[in-house]
Amino acid sequence: MVFYKALVMSKIWVFIMLHSVLFLFSQKRPDLLQYKTTDEKIKAWDLYCDRLSESENFPLLIKESDIGIALAKNNNKYLSKFYFHKGYGYEYTNNQYENATVYFEKSLQLAKGKYQEQEVLALMRLNYMYYSIKEYKKGEELINYVKKIVDTVKIKNLKATLLGSIGEYYLDRSEFENFINYKLKAIDYLLLDKSKKETRNNIGISYLQIADAYNDMKQFEKAVEYTNYAVPYLKRSDGIAFLYNTYIEAYTNLGNIDLAKKYYLELYEIGRNNQMLFLNVSYANRNMSEFYLEKNRLELADDYADKALLFAEKSNDEEILMEANTIKGKVLVGQRKYSEAIKILKKALNFAYIYDKRFFAEINKKLSESYAAQKQWDKAYQYYKAYSQTNDSLSVESGKQSLANAEAKFQNKSKQQEIKSLINENTIHELTIKNSKKQRIYLISGLFAIAIIGGLIYNQSRNRKRINQKLMILNSELDKANKTKMQFFGILNHDFKSPVVSLINFLHLNKEAPEMMDEETKNRLESQTTKATEQLLEQMEDLLLWSKGQMENFVPSFKNYKIEEIFLDVKKEFVWVHDIQISFNYSENMLVFTDKEYMKTILRNLINNSIKVLQGKSDAHIICKAWEENNDSCIEVSDNGGGTDIEKFKALYDDQTSIGIKKGLGLHVIRDLCKSIHCNIEVKSNQMIGETQIILRIKKA
Repeated sequence: MVFYKALVMSKIWVFIMLHSVLFLFSQKRPDLLQYKTTDEKIKAWDLYCDRLSESENFPLLIKESDIGIALAKNNNKYLSKFYFHKGYGYEYTNNQYENATVYFEKSLQLAKGKYQEQEVLALMRLNYMYYSIKEYKKGEELINYVKKIVDTVKIKNLKATLLGSIGEYYLDRSEFENFINYKLKAIDYLLLDKSKKETRNNIGISYLQIADAYNDMKQFEKAVEYTNYAVPYLKRSDGIAFLYNTYIEAYTNLGNIDLAKKYYLELYEIGRNNQMLFLNVSYANRNMSEFYLEKNRLELADDYADKALLFAEKSNDEEILMEANTIKGKVLVGQRKYSEAIKILKKALNFAYIYDKRFFAEINKKLSESYAAQKQWDKAYQYYKAYSQTNDSLSVESGKQSLANAEAKFQNKSKQQEIKSLINENTIHELTIKNSKKQRIYLISGLFAIAIIGGLIYNQSRNRKRINQKLMILNSELDKANKTKMQFFGILNHDFKSPVVSLINFLHLNKEAPEMMDEETKNRLESQTTKATEQLLEQMEDLLLWSKGQMENFVPSFKNYKIEEIFLDVKKEFVWVHDIQISFNYSENMLVFTDKEYMKTILRNLINNSIKVLQGKSDAHIICKAWEENNDSCIEVSDNGGGTDIEKFKALYDDQTSIGIKKGLGLHVIRDLCKSIHCNIEVKSNQMIGETQIILRIKKA
């Protein structure tokens, strides 16, 4: 769904930004013979190509751009423009993104650092192209370059274009906060000069993009609010189409079907015959079908699902087609047409994992239901297992955060009560001193009275200082206790999760579909579950015994341990893993100067993280190895899970990274424990070879 938003919003953005920087004239194909100089011919042909873009005659634009390229072979400024025209033609002729990328890159190469207006346009399109063809590394390098030059751009609408491109880079990666921040900056520059028609359109589209982000975050009231902001600025049919679609998504989720229908009918009227808007029409029909399916009005749901599928096929877009096939399959399951449902859901499954894991989980669940209805238990179990694993990975982070928040809340309440009691004690003490002072004033006169009063004041000051010191100590203990409890409960939650999930999956399967398992399978699963449960008990005893001595002063106890002893303990804790090969390589006599329980906890967390990445992958392999290098003992945990963006491991080495669902509590636990035992962390992840390595370095004793 995020990819769809990036795709359609980028198409509107490029139309508007191009029209805001290009001055178009109404003219026919120019007769080059009437122009005397080559420069005059080039300029006339450039205006002609601009007009082809405006009239959306993209196949002809590709052809005519070649003439411009030949004319401008010695003029880099216009050669860059004609390369851009050709790339633009390919992009909008059946989404030929690979060909478009080649010509946008040529345009950028010629314009870079010389022709700012053309450079900005090329950067904007390549940002979208690299995401569309999955060249994520190039996309990251490009956006880093944009961040470097954005402050040097003085023209307001060009600066807004670059800020918008940075925002869309974050939108493509579902980093909504960064996206909204950059979009609002872009709007600020556009608002400085909103007199031009195209600038006003830009403002409207920017508000609409923010509204779509709120829809993705399921904050539908905020989505309606920002869509309302966009209304006064949008006049073009393509921008209005996306406005209607944003309203439809928000209002169907808010349950206001009357308003959703109103905007659906208006969108359908302007989009059913416009090829560029087929994406919107398909997406709108899918939202309407989802609404009626939830209400169990299957006839209406089926009608909208058929329309979603029809326009998705016309759009020639993989993700939109996947989503349309998904809703059609869900409707067929509701109609108990299981054979048809299986056929169409399998089509959707081919692309679901790439674009949206939520769709992937939902499709597997519906396939499992369909096969179970046909009493094909083996296949039902296969798809249910895929659903369960994906669903676990989507929901586990929220559980971690809830546990951490609950524990922190409890500890804060306890300590704050102690502080409150001391404050009350201090108040009572001060009142007692004041009363005593009054009594003595009446009984003692002269200098003796003054001496006593001075003594009381001194005593009062000393008592206040002592109580304030107690308050400071308690505040310090409160802070330390919060950190300690958060760390310890994070360890418990993270380390126990995987064995418990394994046990729960088996119990659910045994309870809900025992007939799906033959005797051999049942015995094997029972054996694995028993081992995992026994290991879980042993692991709980280890951690709880460790915590008894650690909770007051969470500090390590250093000594030399054989690496073999640590690895064997860790190996026992993963007996429940049966579809991933875990190897341990080490020198038999190698020693590591560390705290054994800290190191075991770190390795458990790293291996658990690798197991999550490898779920559902064939030939999955985790290697845990140890060696000595100069004055260091090195331990490495690597996996072949496909590699990932190194930024996702930021929590391992950045103390300022906040704990949250997206960040992962396990990385914070690893970081804090490594810091406690003076262990340095290195992360290497190569997406080309599909491998991630995390290396721990410990100084020898």
